Parts: sequence; structure tokens; C-alpha cells
Amino acid sequence: MLRETMRKGIPTAAIGCLLVTLPLFIGCPPEVPWRSLLYPEDWEPAFTDAEGRFLHDFSYAGYHNGESEIPENPPGAVYDAVADYGADNTGTDDATVSIQLAIDDAGAAGGGIVLLPEGVYRCDGLLRITDSGVVLRGEGPDRTHLFFTAVTGMSGKAHITFDGAPQQGADLLLSVEGENRSTVVYLDDASSLQAGDDVNVGWVITEAFTAEHAMTGTWVSFTGQWKPFFRREVVALDLGSTPHEVTLDVPIRYPAKLRDGASLRRETGHLSECGLEALSLSNAVDWEAAWEEARVHVVLLSDAKDCWIRDVHSASSPYEPAAGYHLQNCGFRILSSKRITVADCRMENPQHRGGGGCGYLYEITKSNEVLIRDSAGIAGRHNFVQNWDFGTTGCVFLRCESDGGHCMNGPNDIIGYPCFSEYHHSLAMACLVDACTLGDGWYGGNRQDWSSGAGHTVTESVYWNTGGSGYMQSWQYGWGYVIGTQGLIVATAVSGQSAEGTEPQDWVEGLGSGDYLMPVSLYEDQLARRLNRQ
Repeated sequence: MLRETMRKGIPTAAIGCLLVTLPLFIGCPPEVPWRSLLYPEDWEPAFTDAEGRFLHDFSYAGYHNGESEIPENPPGAVYDAVADYGADNTGTDDATVSIQLAIDDAGAAGGGIVLLPEGVYRCDGLLRITDSGVVLRGEGPDRTHLFFTAVTGMSGKAHITFDGAPQQGADLLLSVEGENRSTVVYLDDASSLQAGDDVNVGWVITEAFTAEHAMTGTWVSFTGQWKPFFRREVVALDLGSTPHEVTLDVPIRYPAKLRDGASLRRETGHLSECGLEALSLSNAVDWEAAWEEARVHVVLLSDAKDCWIRDVHSASSPYEPAAGYHLQNCGFRILSSKRITVADCRMENPQHRGGGGCGYLYEITKSNEVLIRDSAGIAGRHNFVQNWDFGTTGCVFLRCESDGGHCMNGPNDIIGYPCFSEYHHSLAMACLVDACTLGDGWYGGNRQDWSSGAGHTVTESVYWNTGGSGYMQSWQYGWGYVIGTQGLIVATAVSGQSAEGTEPQDWVEGLGSGDYLMPVSLYEDQLARRLNRQ
């Protein structure tokens, strides 16, 4: 289906930045800075044009909502895995037990840095971090290398796992429908809450919700299930009002309807202030073995908040049968988390790039306000991907590079076919691809019954100042936005299966003029505006 959509719907008249009649444009004079009509100089988060189009405020993505830098010197002692725990850093002996002991001691002390000095660490087992405040740090991706050898029974697992222990409180029904872009929700009784509580705002995937999106018969995997769409923190309560007013740290990003049982639930047990940094990783094995397991990630960050992955690269495995590959299957997965930053990373060259969730290098699942910046995904299946279920919102990909995306039908398929970064599953909301470079492409549309009924994969999201030699395919449910491109082939015309039910055609502005779009980064400009207002 992907190759078919690449041949369809490429617009022929969207070639500039001055609106005539949507989506027709005339060209801008060369080398003239310009601004989007949807982002004027006096833009405020409530700005909406006469036809109801608007850009979300994406500035909340990342560690502590972008309001704090990732710490260079996290609190706690330093636990030297070699000097203090005897970990072998020559790659000869299994270092798993020694490194895990250092992790456990740091966790028991309330946090600290587990230092992996320069060297090569062979891990025949798995590493797991379950305490907040633990940072696993090397001396640089070109100096500290971990390679993992476990293969059998690894489907759906990761070699390094950061894992919280979430617990949800009672279901508190909204008494007034939640408004898109509002930081306030209303409850009949919010007395069980207090400022600082982590909460989820969500609703049931009802037949009415499904029918509203023309997904009857498609979104069947989730019918009747309550989904946490927005992972938030309570910043203020007004228990004197009727109904009670609850103010959240980040706006909700879609209407939360009483019809669907929209509600708020308190959640505890997040892992926080954990990091992985300054090292390289590999888990590639021999070719046939790599294809025997699916969805094997080298790193999983689950049920976490305010954590980070920084300056982590994949690298060629020292295991000779891996033949220069880096990863057995997948790179990073961020699951059921919020306020995460992935920065200055590079993931590439997985072996298994077949179906069933394989070959994903940066994967976001059911998470909010994730910032992936200044990072590269090379030669995966889907280098950057939102995958599985509802509840991915407010995520930002900033100055990222995606190239060489390639799908394979099996271990003996030596040809395969091109694959893109993409919104892969159900209704990712208000995400931003910002100042990225695509040598392959980025896709979002109606995937119909693929992947257990993914259906519409994206809505109200923006491609901003994105360039490269590849493709951009934007068929978003309702409004989507392509603003400022350079060199890409852009498809938005409502034609073909991927565009079915996605009217109106996505807003397109400034094709070929991305080099002169102001500001260069939407995320960074919005963040500066918000911090200036506070």
C-alpha cells in the first residue's frame, strides 16, 4: 500500500507561500523571509483563523516541559562499575551482574551515577532500572560500548529497561466537556486531588467516538476500553467553584466528551530523573537468529517522567557473525511516559526489518510531550515512529535526520522496498516534525485495517520547515499542516486509500520556500514565548 500511495496525490499547484485559495499558492520572491499565516508575529496559543485552523503550542515537549536543562551533574554518589564492582571492560567476561549491582546500590541510595569507564562491556543478561534518580553514564559513545548477546525469548523485551510501577486512582468523571487547547477541566468533586498530582485525562473508545471518525469496523481492538490520552500534572485547584476547577500543566489537545465517559484519574509510581548517556550500544547477532525474535529493543523507557537519553549511539557489534550490523531489531522505545528528552543520539543498521513491529529505531507509544532532538535514524524500517494504540500527543521531532528507511519481507529478501518514518497507529494528536531532514520520507494517513486496525493515524499535527530529498505524505484526519519545505515531494491530495475520510485536504503553505521560513524552529520559538510569559 505504501508504494502505491507514493505514486498518488502529489499536488501540482502548491508551490509557494502566499495563500490564494486553499490549497493553491503562488510563489514567494527568492530569499525573502516569510511567516506562516497561522503563526503571525503576535501569535498566542489561542490564535485561530476564520476557518478554524490553528497550531497547537508544542513548547511543552521534553524534560520538565522544556523549562529545565538536562542535569550535567545529577545528585547522588558515583558508582564505578569497574573500580567498585569489578565489571570487565575488555569484552571478555560477562559484565551484567557487576553493572546490575551498581545500579541496585545507586537505586537503594535514592539515586546516583553508575559510571561505565572507557572500554567494552559484554552483557549476556539484561539490565533493569526500577528506582528514580539512577543515571547510567559512559565516557562517550566512542569510548564506552555495551554489547548484548541474549537472543532466545527476547520478543517484546529490551536489553536495558527503565521501568516504573504505575497505579491508577479512582475514575473522576468530567462534569463539563474538556475543550481542545484548554488547561482547565471541571469535576463535580476534585477534593481527592492536590497540586502536584500526576493525572491522566482520557475517555472510553465508544462506538460513538469510533463512528465520529468513520472508523466503525476498524478501531475494533480498543472498543470499550478507557484510554489515557493526556498525561498531566495538577498545578492548581479551585474547590470553591461549582463545579470544581482543575488546572493542568499542559493543555489537553482534543475535545474530551462526556458522551465517551471523559474522566480524570490520578496516577502514581512513575520513574523520574533517570538517564542513559554518553555510550554506545549494540545487540546484533547472527542473521538467522535475529529474525527468530520480534520487537526486541535495545532500550525501553516505560512509565516514566522527566527522564532522558543523551549522546547514545548504536555501533557495530564486536560479535563477528553480526557482520557490521548494530541492532538485532529495534532501538529506543518510550512507553506510557511523559516529559522525556532524547538528544544527540544516532540509531542505525538493524538486522530484522520485517513486519510485526521490527526495525523501529525511535518508537513512541502512548506517551506525551516527548522531545527527540538533534538525532539520526538510519536504515531502519521506520526510523522514527509513533506506534500502537491511542494516547500519543504533543511529541516533537526537532532537527532530526531520517534516511535509508527500508522494509524487508523476510530474512531472504535482499531487495525489500522503501519505508518511511511515520505515524503508524491510532490518532496521534498534535505532534510536530520541526526542521528535520528526510532522505526517505514521513507518512501519516488512514492505514485502514493494517496493524490490527490502525485507521486514522494522525490529526492536528504539523510539519514545519522540513527538507530533504524524500517524500512527505500528509493525510491527517481533520486538519493537518505542512508549512515550509525544501526539496521534498509532498502529497496531500485527498485521493487513494491513505486519504480516505481525511477531508479537508491538509493546509499546505510555502512549498520550496522552507529555507526562508521564520522562525526556523516552531518549537524553540514557542518555548521562548511561553517562558517569557511566565
